[in-house]
Amino acid sequence: MTATEITLEVEDVAHGGHCVARQDGRVVFVRHALPGERVVARLTDAGPEASFWRADAVEILSASADRVPHVWPEAGPGGIGGAELGHVSLDGQLAWKGAVLRDAFERFAGLEFPGGVRRAPEDADGLGYRTRVEAVADAEGRAAMRAFRSHEIHTLTSMPLATADAERALLGQRFPAGARIGVVDASASGIFVTVDGARWHGGRRDMRENAPRRVREQVVVGERTLEYSVDATGFWQVHREAPSLLAGRVAALAGQGDAALELYSGAGLLTVPLADSFAAVVSIEADSNAVRAARRNLADSPHVRLVEGDVGARLAAGVGRHDVVVLDPPRSGAGRAILEAVAGTGARRIVYVACDPVALARDAGTLGPLGYELASAEAWDLFPMTHHVEAIAVFEHP
Repeated sequence: MTATEITLEVEDVAHGGHCVARQDGRVVFVRHALPGERVVARLTDAGPEASFWRADAVEILSASADRVPHVWPEAGPGGIGGAELGHVSLDGQLAWKGAVLRDAFERFAGLEFPGGVRRAPEDADGLGYRTRVEAVADAEGRAAMRAFRSHEIHTLTSMPLATADAERALLGQRFPAGARIGVVDASASGIFVTVDGARWHGGRRDMRENAPRRVREQVVVGERTLEYSVDATGFWQVHREAPSLLAGRVAALAGQGDAALELYSGAGLLTVPLADSFAAVVSIEADSNAVRAARRNLADSPHVRLVEGDVGARLAAGVGRHDVVVLDPPRSGAGRAILEAVAGTGARRIVYVACDPVALARDAGTLGPLGYELASAEAWDLFPMTHHVEAIAVFEHP
């Protein structure tokens, strides 16, 4: 063991994909470990004046029952980011994410997170689920990713989290050195590759002004199959089951009514099913490309008003009264100003979709004093092998 390696007794999980340990009273955030393990950890960020250190577990002296062989060794200690829980059993990953949610709600909202974490119904092994992958090209044009918290490039030999077609498209060809690579495996139109934002076709960039830029997605909600056209480089849920799962769950939790307000509405994934349940829908989104996509996807829904602009500014200008508010904010959460404006709409119910447990918990703590009670919450593991988790919380005004 070198001077940069220390032996640690691993304690609890923490938000961000690492566990907590202590060395002479200093907190050490350890990746590639599990609670209860005794490990040799290599320090990766350990300045003498730092308030905490970072480390990778490189030798397991006493293993947890939840430890399994890493599903993607390239993302192990010293490797790329993107599969930081690849050494944890599937049930262990659900327990890990549930512990993070419960801690966040207790710490930041003074509430108990009432639900557990569930896998998507057809997700048997947590692999082959990503329909969107991004990489960079190494000096020889091969797909690569950067090491965790580093600019160092690691050439890829596999991408087990991606769908099989997306993995083949990424690894089965060469690209211009240094290029940004994006691969989309769209449910209705198949593989679409971009290089530096332009379509990649036949081994070269398609620079024509009228070159294809969109992909088609199908989303099943109840007995309906909904059709979406979205920008190939725009945001869309990455898990192959996530669009249908989230659209269905949000529609069910939102219920029916006269008027719904949707914030951070993107390309309209949630807006389309909401339009079936409300007499009038107002959606607000800042990204102009996403709004253009939403206009296509809601062309047959004249009772939906799509508003392009900053969510906070649009709310401050006034949006009227609404029965239900649905919001899917960025990872940083909605924040006090947005939530106060939401409360000002008189909504009886708020359906909040969140990809960050701490941000959701903080906003839950804000909603309480505004008169909203946490009615239900559920979480879905739509990012297996990573620390990310998707949650849906419902708040009601008595």
